[in-house]
Order: sequence, then structure tokens, then C-alpha cells
Amino acid sequence: MDSNNSLVDSVVNIVFCKDRDECPEPTKAKVQGQIPKWLKGTLLRNGPGKHSVGEMSYNHWFDGLALLHSFTFKDGEVYYRSRFLRSDTYTSNMEANRIVVSEFGTMAYPDPCKNIFSKAFTYLSHVVPEFTDNCLINIINYGDDFYASSETNFIRKIDPETLETLEKVDYMKYVTVNLATSHPHYDNAGNTINMGTSIGDKGKTKYMVFKVPPANIEKKKSPLKNAEVLCSIPAHRMLSPSYYHSFGMTENYIVFLEQPLKLDIMKMATAYFRGVNWASCIAFHGDEKTWIHIIDKRSKKPVAQKFYTDALVAYHHANAYEEDGHIVFDIVTYKDNSLYDMFYMANIKKGLSEDAVLTSIPTCMRYVIPLQPDKNAEEGANLVKLPSTTASAAKDKDGNISCHPELLCEGIELPRINYNYNAKKYRYVYASHVEWRPIPTKIVKFDTVTKDMLVWTEDMCWPAEPLFIPHPDAKEEDDGVILSSIVSTDPNKSPYLLILDAKTFKELGRASVDASIHLDLHGIFLPEKNSSA
Repeated sequence: MDSNNSLVDSVVNIVFCKDRDECPEPTKAKVQGQIPKWLKGTLLRNGPGKHSVGEMSYNHWFDGLALLHSFTFKDGEVYYRSRFLRSDTYTSNMEANRIVVSEFGTMAYPDPCKNIFSKAFTYLSHVVPEFTDNCLINIINYGDDFYASSETNFIRKIDPETLETLEKVDYMKYVTVNLATSHPHYDNAGNTINMGTSIGDKGKTKYMVFKVPPANIEKKKSPLKNAEVLCSIPAHRMLSPSYYHSFGMTENYIVFLEQPLKLDIMKMATAYFRGVNWASCIAFHGDEKTWIHIIDKRSKKPVAQKFYTDALVAYHHANAYEEDGHIVFDIVTYKDNSLYDMFYMANIKKGLSEDAVLTSIPTCMRYVIPLQPDKNAEEGANLVKLPSTTASAAKDKDGNISCHPELLCEGIELPRINYNYNAKKYRYVYASHVEWRPIPTKIVKFDTVTKDMLVWTEDMCWPAEPLFIPHPDAKEEDDGVILSSIVSTDPNKSPYLLILDAKTFKELGRASVDASIHLDLHGIFLPEKNSSA
């Protein structure tokens, strides 16, 4: 028993708790196997890399200070580097040698040595808080620029080659959103489409879809200067808007789930005084509906018909597309919000024990929305006419349409696809695989047609989100490679970047790095024209 506890402690420390060091200069990786010659560019990733400052530690894994890292492919070689995001949050914490800026799961309280006036100012600043700029979730491309992002109104421009931190950008100067997703979509015209929540603006709380056009001719100006609001949707309740992490997009429509995972704005405003974190002000209302909003990008208005499904929590959309008068969208869903709680640092150790299981495992569901439902259909009659799915939709007594999904598979998270098939009919999902704990030990390729699943796993290895890179001369959807950075808890094995053949899921090669690689969250691949070693 003691040896098992020791192993658990070691895994927790190496994978989650250990503070990483920077590697700001390019470090050549040791390559085993073959790196495809056509693979040229940079894999750029983001995630928490430092969980303590001085003698203080963050309460939640998602609160850790952002650490950017990259793998650059050039002439069959791989070069690694990493840098902490020099956010205002990072700078303030380092100067104070303690956590002084609050994160979603960790409130920062005044130093007891401060005078009463400093303490009073700190408390007052949390009534209408200025959120952190610790942008640790993803990398977003707006115009020619790249930004580290989280879900607040702040993003940080970065240099994708050196990973240096550049200017701080406030969405509120361009689009009135207090919160915004880190998972935008990119269309064929080069536009970036994103969503955010505007809280209490002119007495209203609403969800806003906005578009940022391609590169700005005026290079010195922010690409967000030309941002355009495509549509806004009033929240069902002004003081308790829905929390959402991503949304779906087809060729002509935006798919937005207003799920009953709600932010309580009044509780958030008083959280600091009550001695609780902002995360405690989110609650799941299992007795409420999940409203499915369909926004027509051409008319810039929501469709008139109301759609809904049962209460759920979803963080990641896999894909969405249109087929024969229907919208098909695939999402990873949960029956509650227990996933977030599992990542409190105090719970992570328990999460590596089979005594602490997820109360709701991730389930990939397919929903189908009939865009032109039969107006004469009887109540309860299935309005979905696609023979390829068991998903259904039916009118209720109020004329709204209740949607029931098809279960595609269980146990996957962080779904990625060949992005050339985004908003199009597709077949393959690449994802992390979880079982009774939220920490992935496998990555998989899931076939949405046959329901077959290919798996990669290795003992004492912890893979990050798999990213698909298409072959430049691809003939089929799965012609390409999968990249995933791997943290190893084997003392005899260095961390490495894994390269898989996306078609067979067999290993092509790996690039081992003599550096302190962290378990990251999300990222993007920049073809060679946007990067150099």
C-alpha cells in the first residue's frame, strides 16, 4: 500500500504539481524513427506550468501560470523551446514573491503585513474585478497576429517564433465582451469567428458572435480594430448567464449551446468578501433545459424555431456540418460539472486512485437539427430524416423542438479533427481517452462511421491533446500525422513529442527533449511560412 501511495505521489508531482523551468533558447531534440520530410513548421502549445509562487500555491490546476512551448520541424530535425507568458499577473506575482492576482479557483488576499488602506483598496477592486491576464488555455490567430488566450476579456500578443510576450489586449476596447472563448473558428476567407458574453451592458446580458477579418493593411493597428458583431442573443437570465467553453460552426450557421451551467453574477461580485473563489459561483441546474441556438451567418440572426435538449455540460465541440436540410453537430458531454472539481490540486491525488471516480464520464454525442421541420408533423413524431443516425428531434406541446442525441462513443475528451474538414461532413475524431479518472493515458482515433477506435498508449506516459497535421498532398481525410507532447513519469525516459501516422495510428518517430516539459492544454500548428527555428 505504501509503495502504491508513493507511486501516486510521484505521478502527481511530476505531471501536475512540479513547477517547470523555461527553455528560452532552441534546444535540439533527439529524434528516434523518422520525421516526415514534408512536416515543416511549428507546433505551438499553451498550458499551466507553475503552480506555486514563493510559499503560496494555487488551489486549482487550471490556475497555474501560463507556460508556452513549441516544437519546430526543420530539415528532419526538431527544436524545442519554452517561455513563461510575461503577463501582468506573472510580473506582479514574481515581484511580490506570492500570489497577488486572483484566478478562477484561487483568490489572492492582501498580504497581512500591508496597511489597512492597501487592504481596503484590494477588497474594493474585487467588487467589479479586473480579471487576470494569465492566458493559459490556447493560442488564437487574429489577422497576422497570435495571442495567448484564456476566457477573460484579456489576451496577450506573442511572438510565435521566440515565444516572447508582447502587448496586452482588452477585448472590451473592440467588442463589449467580459468573457470570451479560447476556441474560435477560422473560415475559408481567413476570418476568425469567436463568441463572448457581455454582462450587464446597457442593462442586458447577452451572448455575442463576432468576426475578425484577415490581416489588417494598417500593420500597426490591432486586427481587432475591424471586429464585427455578427449576432447577439439575450441570456435567458440577466444575472446568471451560461458558462460555455466552445461553440460549433457549419458553412452557414453557428451552433451555440446555452447550457444550464450558470454563472451567478451577484455571487461573483461578493465572492471576495465571503472568502470563496469565483469558481464556487458556477452551478449546474440539472432540472433545466439546454437551449440550442442556431444563428444564420447570412442573415446574422438566430433562426426562429426553438430547439433544446436535456441538461448537460459540454466543453468541447468536435465538429458541425450541414446535410440534406439538417445541421449535424458532435460534442463531448457530461451529466454534471464534477470534472472541474476533479482538477483542484487537493483532489488530483485522489483522482489517481480508483477510489475516486468521475461521477460523469465524457460521452461523445451526435445531435441533429432539422432546419425545415414539417409544420404538420404530429407532436412527438421524429423530424430527423437522415438514415445514417439514430439522433432524433420532435415537437413538444409548445411548438419547440426537443432533440435527442445518438451516442457515438464514451471516454474521449479534447477532440480534434482534420481542420480542412471543419464545418464539413467528416469521419474521424482524434482525442485523448479517459476512463475512471480525468487524466488521459491514451490518445485515440475514432471512426464516426464504423465506431472503430485505434489506440496509442505507453506505460508511465501522459499524452497531451492530439493535433492532426494534414499531408500537403492529402487525398483522404486521414492523410497526415498526429502530434502529441508526452510527459513521462519513467525516470529513465525523457519527455518527448510523439509523431503518429494518422491513418494507421502507428508511431513514425519521437523527439526526446532534455527539458522540463509540462502537460499542456491546447495549441495550433503554424506551417513553415509562419515560423522558423
